[in-house]
Amino acid sequence: MVIISLLANKKIKGSVDFFVAGRNLPLWLCTATLTATWFGGGTVLGAAGAAYDGGIIGVIADPIGAALCLILAGLFYVRTIRRMKILTVVDFFQLRYGMIPAQIAAIAQLILYIGWSGSLLISIGVIIENVIGLPQVTSIAVGTMVVIAYTVLGGMWAVSLTDFIQMVIIILGLGLIVPFIGLESGGFGELWSNIPKEKLYLFPQSSNVLDWLNYLQAWLVIGVGGIAGQDLLQRSMSAKNEQVAEYSAYLSGAIYLTIGLIPVFIGIVGADLLPEIENPEYIVPQVALRFLPPIAAGIFITALLAAVMSSADSALLACGSIIGNNMISQFKRTKEDPLFFSRIAIPCCAILALIAALYFKNIYQLLLASYSTSLVALFAPFTAGIWWKKTNTSGAIASMGCGLFSWILFQILLPSHPGDLYAMFISIIALVLGSVLTQGSDTPLALTDLDGKQLT
Repeated sequence: MVIISLLANKKIKGSVDFFVAGRNLPLWLCTATLTATWFGGGTVLGAAGAAYDGGIIGVIADPIGAALCLILAGLFYVRTIRRMKILTVVDFFQLRYGMIPAQIAAIAQLILYIGWSGSLLISIGVIIENVIGLPQVTSIAVGTMVVIAYTVLGGMWAVSLTDFIQMVIIILGLGLIVPFIGLESGGFGELWSNIPKEKLYLFPQSSNVLDWLNYLQAWLVIGVGGIAGQDLLQRSMSAKNEQVAEYSAYLSGAIYLTIGLIPVFIGIVGADLLPEIENPEYIVPQVALRFLPPIAAGIFITALLAAVMSSADSALLACGSIIGNNMISQFKRTKEDPLFFSRIAIPCCAILALIAALYFKNIYQLLLASYSTSLVALFAPFTAGIWWKKTNTSGAIASMGCGLFSWILFQILLPSHPGDLYAMFISIIALVLGSVLTQGSDTPLALTDLDGKQLT
């Protein structure tokens, strides 16, 4: 992967090449990097662990809601983003709403990607610890250094090319484990008959309103919370054209759901095959080591690491892009500053992600908590910025501020309630009221591309 990054580094002539691969990714590469980016430790290890405990209803957020997010992005968002010729999602907020909303968006995005990176670092530690017994902290450090190296060197070109290779390895590895599980456990018929019915429910079986609200939140936290994510939209910005941006989102959504259900299957049947496991998030590597022959197990473990690293590089690149292009460059303006500071920011963000990983220790919960900030602060102003011409700077600030503040309050005062869902609705209401009540004093900015050309 590092060698590929050294080769990709030759393509880097400036910020556009580093951040968005010169806006020249073809459909196959755009689809591969988008799918591989999303299919990381949260899905492979976190979702499998959640399915081990709660069945299908425990993984509504990811991979099911995440696949929905990719489809929605293709339908309603990515063509506009590609047309704008921007480098980051924060650029969108800068052009549409001005400096203050853009900086709030930058902070929210950093929280998201540092948290997501943390969940991926935990995943690296879990995999290596299970396979060779290396202490988890040491495992995390080694994996982090490799990811930092090829992300800093090659930017989006390196990330895309390594994602393609990792995507092939992921599909190969996951394709191996399912038939071996069936062969080693007496056949799929017996496996299926041993699965408790409650593990296969797609909807809550109670009439409790709170259960249904939490269920709705599970659909939305990544299903719409991920739409304004730099990791998703950076692929759209990197696409060769608008059509590639749109179709890659559809293809990625379909592929993601298909392969994403394999770890869910492993988690559900793993509860029957290995009921004594101490940590449910260890189920995938434990099943691989227990049921696969050595060569197949080696391929599968390699696939696991590929899945995690393909997401980790994208998360760190997103952090570096935002810091270099939208934060530091606002205070020190020279032509090379964004690229230079982005490369410096990547290892710094990795250290913060490591701290988050050591604090949370649960992959799936850290993943969902990270996306919550995007759902409550960015989704409403991002969507309205594209589809509602009357939304203005005041409305965006009100939406982002009220969404974040109410979300924090709900986490403290009502931890068992779907605080993400409540805060999202508060964010929408604040956006509408803030925009409508200030139309006379705060003229909405037109949606334009980076060159100032108004988009219709």
